Amino acid sequence: STSFQMVKLVRKIYSIKKVGHAGTLDPLATGVLPIALGEATKTIPYAVNTAKTYRFTICWGEDRDTNDSDGRIIARSKERPSICSIKAVLDDFTGNFEQVPPNFSAIKVNGQRAYKLAREDNPIKLKPRKVEVKKVRLLRILDGDHAEFSAQTGKGFYIRSLARDLGLKLGTFGHIVASRRLQVGSFLEKDTILLDSLLALEHSRDKFKALLPVERALDDIPALSLSESGADRLLCGQSVSVTEEASWLDEKPVKANELAYVTFNGKLLAIVTLQNNYLKPIRIFNL
Repeated sequence: STSFQMVKLVRKIYSIKKVGHAGTLDPLATGVLPIALGEATKTIPYAVNTAKTYRFTICWGEDRDTNDSDGRIIARSKERPSICSIKAVLDDFTGNFEQVPPNFSAIKVNGQRAYKLAREDNPIKLKPRKVEVKKVRLLRILDGDHAEFSAQTGKGFYIRSLARDLGLKLGTFGHIVASRRLQVGSFLEKDTILLDSLLALEHSRDKFKALLPVERALDDIPALSLSESGADRLLCGQSVSVTEEASWLDEKPVKANELAYVTFNGKLLAIVTLQNNYLKPIRIFNL
């Protein structure tokens, strides 16, 4: 299923219109796809910005138009990289660098999706985008043609582009044959619910037990608790003094212009930013 189909399905199961996901999964990929319902969709921009962890397998020697095994072969090479040569180039794909997205991607070009143009045999040269890789590791060589890797990446990174670029750097070609997303920010593989399990819960009240609290999407940012008067003012869109009306829920205080979320009586109220010792509301939740 595509990420969009999953959103559609969740919308049907929970009979709720407002549903969104935090970061598209490639059609071939499996793993973590955080889906937000109702007011929780306001947290999606923050969940999308978090680090993601992948485990994936690259096949050497073939360039595919989709950069994965679903596509057609467009070039071949008999060259196969050694363990030493693979390890030697991984530093080139660590840190901040520019990456060209795959032609088959959901990026919009003049209002059209890149994959639609590519399917019509009219692929557009996509512009490189700044991406970040915190860590990329060779896990094991499966055989002469296949190697398994793991990577921790930032927002907007394409594993399929990494396979393509690694292959070229190693004097051959590369494409993805298996990919699994193990983590999106604070959402881990152990938190996931399988599609079949969710479908089985469609007519059960237990389906609501499968949902995680909305604050989970904001685990990476500091939290504060507000007084009643502070909460009232914030809900009216006014800024609130940190010293008078807020107390830390975390050990980590908010720095200037840093994001935080605030609660009242244990309930999520808003995402805020700190300016001149005042909390300024950015997103207000109607929970």
